[in-house]
Amino acid sequence: MSHTGVYPVPCDRAVAFELLRQMLRIRRFEEKCAELYGAGRIRGFLHLYIGEEAVAAGVIGALKPEDAVIATYREHGHALVRGIPADVLMAEMYGKRTGCCRGRGGSMHLFDAATRFYGGNAIVGGGLPLAVGLALADRMQGLARVTCCFFGEGAIAEGAFHESMNLAALWNLPVLFCCENNLYAMGTALGRSQSQVDLCAKAASYRIPARRVDGMDVIAVSEAAHSVAEHVRSGIGPYFLEMQTYRFRAHSMFDPELYRDKAEVEEWKKRGPLHTFTDRLKGQGLLSEEEFQALDAEVTREVQAAVDFAEAAEWEPLESLASEVGAVSS
Repeated sequence: MSHTGVYPVPCDRAVAFELLRQMLRIRRFEEKCAELYGAGRIRGFLHLYIGEEAVAAGVIGALKPEDAVIATYREHGHALVRGIPADVLMAEMYGKRTGCCRGRGGSMHLFDAATRFYGGNAIVGGGLPLAVGLALADRMQGLARVTCCFFGEGAIAEGAFHESMNLAALWNLPVLFCCENNLYAMGTALGRSQSQVDLCAKAASYRIPARRVDGMDVIAVSEAAHSVAEHVRSGIGPYFLEMQTYRFRAHSMFDPELYRDKAEVEEWKKRGPLHTFTDRLKGQGLLSEEEFQALDAEVTREVQAAVDFAEAAEWEPLESLASEVGAVSS
């Protein structure tokens, strides 16, 4: 159910405004990336996060700087909210040397050790074992930190999911498993690939506590994430948080999107996290139209500055292209 001002915003104005700002940053960044891809300025694969902004904004806003974040290949929004500058991200999208991975990772492999953002992982479910490893290291060192791992519902069909859940439960590891359930693993609906579509039941089978939340409601996501992150940080063990969300764009820019009806997409757009939250804030008297327009203009300038930075940035010199490429002999 979307919110239009009937329900009170259970947080102060500053927190609500920041959640709105982060969602708007993601939306405008992604829209610009789609435009640049069409113009041939961004190449390769591109997976947009439009429609799912409440998840990244709500969850990552509940984490601390010392926590770790692992994401999927649809990770631009996570990286932005985590604190990687927009210009550095855009330069990486362009493949420029001033990008966070010197242009070697691109859209699907964003990484930044300074913000403890460990991918950007192109393999479905590939981040799950990494999260277990990071959490094990924290536990062995006695550090009260959370490793937050994002993955789609399609990853639950992978063996890596089950192995990771099992080890996290056995070893009582501080992992926050965040499932972004957008109903389609690429072009396959959840019900066509999983005999059990209750994802929380799968987590419960490993004796990991689980919670389902409306991933289109940034307040619901934020409240749940704050609660379960403290559960994990306290040393009680891992937690599984399912966010039911929806991507408004195709799986990737190469996807003809023949597997779902346009009417279904339009129906989900009515619950879009950005406009419903904006309406909710206006209905509560916490945001005026002028304030929204000013915020939108500020975000638009940030994104355009990032594009200008990426356009002007240098490519990796030819002589150093193979400097970090290795081979293992048999």
